[in-house]
Amino acid sequence: MLFAWLLRQLVRDGDLAVRDAQGRVARFGDGSGPRVAVRIADRATEHRLALRPELALGEAYVDGRLILEEGSLYDLLDLVARNYVRMRRRPAGRLLRQLETLTRRWYQINPVGRARRNVAHHYDLSNELYRLFLDSDMQYSCAYFEAPGEDIEAAQRAKKRHLAAKLLLRPGMRVLDIGSGWGGLALYLAEEFDVEVTGLTLSTEQLELARERARERRLEGRVRFLLEDYRQHRGRYDRIVSVGMFEHVGVNHYDRFFGQVADLLAPDGVAVLHSIGRMAGPGSTSPWIRKYIFPGGYVPALSEVLPVVERRGLWACDLEILRLHYAHTLAAWRERFLANRERAARLLDERFCRMWEYYLVAAEIFFRVLDGMVFQLQLAKERDVVPITRDYMFEFEYRHRQPTAHAAE
Repeated sequence: MLFAWLLRQLVRDGDLAVRDAQGRVARFGDGSGPRVAVRIADRATEHRLALRPELALGEAYVDGRLILEEGSLYDLLDLVARNYVRMRRRPAGRLLRQLETLTRRWYQINPVGRARRNVAHHYDLSNELYRLFLDSDMQYSCAYFEAPGEDIEAAQRAKKRHLAAKLLLRPGMRVLDIGSGWGGLALYLAEEFDVEVTGLTLSTEQLELARERARERRLEGRVRFLLEDYRQHRGRYDRIVSVGMFEHVGVNHYDRFFGQVADLLAPDGVAVLHSIGRMAGPGSTSPWIRKYIFPGGYVPALSEVLPVVERRGLWACDLEILRLHYAHTLAAWRERFLANRERAARLLDERFCRMWEYYLVAAEIFFRVLDGMVFQLQLAKERDVVPITRDYMFEFEYRHRQPTAHAAE
């Protein structure tokens, strides 16, 4: 059986038992770690797993054709990922990675119309869904854990504070938030630092809630949210921030993105880009993630980003790599989602819940076992607009550690 042969090539570590469609059980691995046992419902699923394993594994789990009989979904994907890391170091694994990388540009053609459809696919599902697992401010990006065991609420407040420190804000400044989500960061910056913020989103659901939150806090005069693509926006800003949006730009459009940042940024301005990245060089998006979760999305390597920054004449004033922060964030989201699974099933359906759990687990594994990290890149047009040491960041965060009433909600 081709699938069994592939598993023998892949699974050298761990303890995996597979019951096939005929009821036969085969064991794989060296017996270490948590025991994982799965059952495959039919021969067609076995064939799909053999031919396109990365896509078919997620589809089989979501459709109920791959049944976990022992161990958790996390145990299964952790076992697969750890063996994949070892396998891809072999010549055949390196060749497959190179072939996948060659095709990535085709999937990342994101003109304005397609970008809006891609955003709607994920972010216009339901605001109520996101309330089930995000923090109270609905921050849907990597949190910043300042201490072991810190809860997600405190870590998301710390993330906003950390970004604000790098923006060097002063009262009255004009700030652009590219990919403003449900408005939490824009509202925080306006309230805490007396700045004017314009937020851009392509999600109608996010736009409606962000505007509602601005009205509730009586911040309409200082914060405005627009349903607009970053490529269409015009203006001049003292500060630009973008959090969790760059992953949707696509490698074909990096030059346009950083060109727009340069055009919109004042001569003495500062921009901060917060994005998921990969540490092992250019790659490709998981076919399952691309099909079901983030169509058009791509996680860049810094080697793909920094050359474009250089070509656009921007100074990289600071670069910080957050290695495990997103793994901790996703673990908290998964725990909250599973605690509210029944409500999510009533809101959508059971199949969606299986898909969403698979997404959260796979994403956590990407940051805990595979290549995932987050980078925060501080940019400027002039070399001297940012202090030459990082002391200003630490001093700023110390002064602003106490949250406002709204930020603590």
